[in-house]
Amino acid sequence: MNHVILIGYMGCGKTTLGRKLTYKLRISMIDTDKWIEQHQKKTISEIFAEEGEESFRWMETECLKRLTTERGDHVISVGGGLPMRPENRVLLHTLGRVIYLRAKPETIYERLKDDTTRPLLQGDDPMGKIRAMIAERGPVYEECADVIIDVDGKDFDTLLEELVEAAQYRPIFRKQTYRKS
Repeated sequence: MNHVILIGYMGCGKTTLGRKLTYKLRISMIDTDKWIEQHQKKTISEIFAEEGEESFRWMETECLKRLTTERGDHVISVGGGLPMRPENRVLLHTLGRVIYLRAKPETIYERLKDDTTRPLLQGDDPMGKIRAMIAERGPVYEECADVIIDVDGKDFDTLLEELVEAAQYRPIFRKQTYRKS
């Protein structure tokens, strides 16, 4: 399969850049969180509240398994916690090229500080929460990625150009990392 899978922490640009990438590559997009909401007929917040995080994580795995049967190529944007399960990392690589949109905690905070729809960022010390989660998830994202794109300090057009290139990049012996020049 030749899907392009976007991973990274919330606010790194997976959904926004993914939508634009679909136009450039002329393929459609699947957002795993939206896919789960449609199939469960509940929001992610409702699933967490009613069934718990472990149930939601199982749903993410089931979503990936189903996507392995999808025809055609897609840009797939996944929830920030999805790559944390080892079985999901295997499924991601079965699906296609995995691109990690890496952002610093300060970038994430600036992008999301006024977003009241993100439960993680409500309450005391959202920056501390962001730092802790990126410290935990970052190494897993890096291990999972075929390509890493640093998003900090780059304009939208530059990021989109790097994404198009990364979507077509075929690694031989090493990961490709895009950094601000």
